[in-house]
Amino acid sequence: MRFDIITIFPELFKSFATEALIARAQKKKIISISAHNLRKWTTDAHQSVDDRPYGGGAGMVMMVEPIMKAVKALKKKKSRIILFSAKGKKFNQSMARTWAKKYDQLIFICGRYEGIDERVAEYIADEEISIGDYVLFGGEVPAMVVMEAVTRLLPGAIGKQQSLADESFNGTSGIIKQQKSGLVEYPHY
Repeated sequence: MRFDIITIFPELFKSFATEALIARAQKKKIISISAHNLRKWTTDAHQSVDDRPYGGGAGMVMMVEPIMKAVKALKKKKSRIILFSAKGKKFNQSMARTWAKKYDQLIFICGRYEGIDERVAEYIADEEISIGDYVLFGGEVPAMVVMEAVTRLLPGAIGKQQSLADESFNGTSGIIKQQKSGLVEYPHY
């Protein structure tokens, strides 16, 4: 699985990509993680990625043009383009399973500021995803959450595959019980 992250803060992913099981999965060539600086696809001397919103309002909006160029340069076959947004569909284990099985590449568009030009959601992204009912500074932390959830489902990323069968939110094990928040694994002592 190839993860391509479009962000204005690629340095945030250095530690994430080089520690723990994510690093091991990269070493085993199960995944590759590349964080790309969106400013690479700008055309002005200041490498501007944002502008004032046309409809007014507070904050700045990330422009569609550099994002469009970045996606065009990075997109491979069997890919899914994910835009992180507070208004997106809530990410869950079922999505992680589907993406781990169905795609070879996930491209993450990480917004900042007031948001991203709506044309990105309408014409470029395949899906808008949220990781919960709260607002963050940007899409980088959600990208890390999704990468970890998807990676652990890829063959060879977890030491014992049985761990995946018996865990929370799997839905296929007889040892899982219903809780208010969904399906969770049995207690550990």
